Amino acid sequence: MTLTDGRRPGGRGVAADHVSLRRNNLSVVLRHVRDLGPRSRARIADDTGLNKATVSSLVAELVERGLLREGSADSSGALGRPGQLVELDGTGVCGIGAEINVEYLAVVALDLAGEVVLEKRVPVDVAHLDPGTTLDRLTVLVQEAVTAVEARGGRVAGVTLALPGLVQVETGELKLAPNLGWSELSVAEEMRSRLGAPTYPLHVDNEANLATLAAYAELRRTGDEPLHDLVLLTGAVGVGGGVVSGGHLLRGGHGYSGEVGHMPVAPPGQICGCGRTGCWETVVGLSALLRKATDNDDPARDPALDVERRLAEIVRRAEAGDARTLAALQDVGSWLGIGGAILVNILNPDVLVLGGYFAVLGPWLQEPLEQAMRERVLAPDGGGCRVVRSGLGFAAAVRGGAQIAVDQVFADPTEMSRGES
Repeated sequence: MTLTDGRRPGGRGVAADHVSLRRNNLSVVLRHVRDLGPRSRARIADDTGLNKATVSSLVAELVERGLLREGSADSSGALGRPGQLVELDGTGVCGIGAEINVEYLAVVALDLAGEVVLEKRVPVDVAHLDPGTTLDRLTVLVQEAVTAVEARGGRVAGVTLALPGLVQVETGELKLAPNLGWSELSVAEEMRSRLGAPTYPLHVDNEANLATLAAYAELRRTGDEPLHDLVLLTGAVGVGGGVVSGGHLLRGGHGYSGEVGHMPVAPPGQICGCGRTGCWETVVGLSALLRKATDNDDPARDPALDVERRLAEIVRRAEAGDARTLAALQDVGSWLGIGGAILVNILNPDVLVLGGYFAVLGPWLQEPLEQAMRERVLAPDGGGCRVVRSGLGFAAAVRGGAQIAVDQVFADPTEMSRGES
């Protein structure tokens, strides 16, 4: 291949371009094997347009970096000596996602092939703990995940921490998390200190954005049609949203997009965690549902119990036909549709995805939601927007965080050093 940027041969620009070109070609080969499965070197060369000698060199380097491995002989039926297949080595590199939410902490480690190495969520009443204690507890979970990765001979490509609030991704600073009662906290710096200045990168992001990335990847992998525009609504105590437009996550001018739970669409009354009234999450958040469906001393309100156990009890009551539970679900679903219609009118997504507790209780929320949207979306047939439930549940944000670290390896395989396994 010829470099064509017009710089003189032998100059520093050419050397830099050679490094950049090789990095790009390593990424092309690695992603090709990930997307299409085991391939011979000759097949990779044919598919990518790279010459065979280049592919052999690239594959050798990716094997050295622990990203590809030799597989079985190619039995595709081609004439001549069968080639050796190369395949993704999923065991050697892992990404870790961790999450702080109002009522739980969570962590997941995913390997290069997307397999779960460790996944854990623990109920914690974070809103009543100071930030330092919470970060200490999260550090224990992250270290547990790192240990699980290293126990299988793997390396950590990176850690991404999900937070329910306004995050400056570039600096890892949390500006405001109303439902946690946190503000102006250098979370990335605090975590790096607790983890002993790790060599792997550590990032902080908004939990709804990470959940959106995970849901988008899930739907693209399992769907039958191309998907380019999506809105995710994720519900817990707070309500967050994420937008994918033209295949790209929308973060906004300063990175603070997605705080849909604070759209002022509800009647004044219940005070939101942000201190205002009229916020959407005051009528569709999990706390709103539990206020309508349960009494103060009901175990379903106990933050010491895992959120999925509490929701399982709501599901049991709904399935049994409990009138109070069904009325609460109908009311929340209708309000969900009112806010959802605003988003669909503005953004016209292909899909509106329900995540978090909205997905768990979707069988009862979806019908009133869609009815409210039909009444309020201006475009015919709801603008062509489908409502679907995410299958990732409360693991969406941590999976999105882990996937960011893994995706960085596919984008730049040189992030992983040579000669390790």
